Amino acid sequence: MRRKAFLAVVLASGFGLLAAGAVASSAIFSTHTANANVITVVAGKPGELAFQLSKSTKLKVGTYVFKVTNKGLGFHTFKFCTTPVMNASKNTCTGKVTKLLSAGQSVTLTYTFAAKGTYEYLCTVPGHAAAGMKGDLKVS
Repeated sequence: MRRKAFLAVVLASGFGLLAAGAVASSAIFSTHTANANVITVVAGKPGELAFQLSKSTKLKVGTYVFKVTNKGLGFHTFKFCTTPVMNASKNTCTGKVTKLLSAGQSVTLTYTFAAKGTYEYLCTVPGHAAAGMKGDLKVS
């Protein structure tokens, strides 16, 4: 337990692993807390222009860690809107987005949903969301 707490402090303080030339692991991008729920996100599966999430409905208000992995052949991102959707999506929004992921890369994002609603997620690579690489998270 002490080791996990130490790692959390090291990661939160920006330990400088990137500056030292170390390869970035997904943990460096995480602000994971003990109260966070984990959602696994796979980009590029079951089809190249699709996402597969371990959970997308019946989420409760709270903190979530999105573990995103690109298992497709092309480049993808994962973005979720930080404001609930009020009407039909235009495939754009203000939100939190991963870096551009090449095949096999992984990263984590942490976000706290403070309000109930339906939140859109999408790939920001031009044309991907319009081709169907998007969906909704339902927070209640």
